[in-house]
Amino acid sequence: MNRSDLIALRTIARREVSRILRIWTQTLIPPAITMTLYFMIFGGLIGSRVGKMGGLDYMEFIVPGLVMMSIIQNSYGNISSSFFSAKFGRYVEELLVSPAPDWVILCGYVTGAVLRGIMVGIIVMIIAMFFTPVHVAHPLVTVSAVLLGATIFSLAGFINAVFARKFDDVAIVPTFILTPLTYLGGVFYSITLLPPWAQAATYANPIFYMINAFRFGLLGSSDVPLWQAYALMLVFAGVLGAVALYLLKRGVGLRS
Repeated sequence: MNRSDLIALRTIARREVSRILRIWTQTLIPPAITMTLYFMIFGGLIGSRVGKMGGLDYMEFIVPGLVMMSIIQNSYGNISSSFFSAKFGRYVEELLVSPAPDWVILCGYVTGAVLRGIMVGIIVMIIAMFFTPVHVAHPLVTVSAVLLGATIFSLAGFINAVFARKFDDVAIVPTFILTPLTYLGGVFYSITLLPPWAQAATYANPIFYMINAFRFGLLGSSDVPLWQAYALMLVFAGVLGAVALYLLKRGVGLRS
């Protein structure tokens, strides 16, 4: 990477972070309130009746899932809305005609989205500490699972923004695909409770692997082998990254 590419990457990422912090009441506070309600209702009220889940206290069990859910949703939402706004305002054209390579533009937007996901994840983790002790069993696994999960859904959000033609299109995927996959990805339950056909369906859910990788990092417990989770996450990151770069290079949805 030469100096001009580094400056371009830093500029795009800094603009994204400045946007997040400038409207922090919309980007950081709502997820914190939502997750607090989840902890109170599912962890406090329902969890006291559930007891143990996967050999862990129910409140402790749902912490990794709720943290990863907030990271995924906010990484996806940040880049999809930000890049579509750039399309809508037509200032994305200035980036396309600039000397900055396509991968720098993509990495700049992804970096901003990942940072928002991490910021929200840290906030949710702090909130979780008010409800249950939080220990990190495997720090490297915890950090890498967060980075991979946030990157994957940042790339997915970018692709969504590329094809979106109006603001309503940005909300279709989170509403009809992302939210159901998240709730069915083992946030609130262990896969061992499901019948065989439901377990097979869950194994086809990529979010299930991300949540379990993060759960292993925090609690040392997972419903799937760690190598499977990482293999799938790396494949998704590679494929989505290649697709996003191809769309950006061809100007799909951007130069029309």
